[in-house]
Amino acid sequence: MKVILVGANGDIGKVVCDALGARHDIVTVGRSSGDFQIDMSDLSAIDDMYASVGKFDAVVSTAGDVHFSALQEHTAETFMIGLRQKVMGQINLVLAGLRRIRDRGSFTLTSGVLDRDPIPMGTAAATANGALAGFVVGAAIEMPRGLRVNVVSPGLLDVSAPRYGAWFPGHDPVSSRRVGLAYAKSVEGALTGQVITVD
Repeated sequence: MKVILVGANGDIGKVVCDALGARHDIVTVGRSSGDFQIDMSDLSAIDDMYASVGKFDAVVSTAGDVHFSALQEHTAETFMIGLRQKVMGQINLVLAGLRRIRDRGSFTLTSGVLDRDPIPMGTAAATANGALAGFVVGAAIEMPRGLRVNVVSPGLLDVSAPRYGAWFPGHDPVSSRRVGLAYAKSVEGALTGQVITVD
């Protein structure tokens, strides 16, 4: 399969490359690196990228910024960072890809643990994660041509813990291998409309 991987250079993106790269043709996409560079909040840029790639079988997104701060320091604009980038950025990948992806293809998005196991200063991330869960549940019943859509919701990765572990008190990091398997399940399996959690 030809798999477009958005966010390929991040911790989760590298895990997905390891999990799928030996079996599939991976097209890497990032904000400033990879085979293609795009801003996910720009629907026309995503459409242009898809046109350049040609026909493909799957899209995996492991990208999307959110703003972390105490609730009382948030503004509408700081919340909009996550809603524009993490939520609408990933939804844009689906909307622009619907007419270009091959029949029975799949979209796999990424949320995270914070909507079910919150941390201080993580309200915007929890909000974005919950919105993505709602999107895949709703979109799955309307996907044409046998297309599928899921979201993987991993805990803090073991490879990320040295940098971010202090933000996640009491969280037990999850293995990168198990996270990679969750993406393989979504891309290579038959699930749709699912939040695939890795705790």
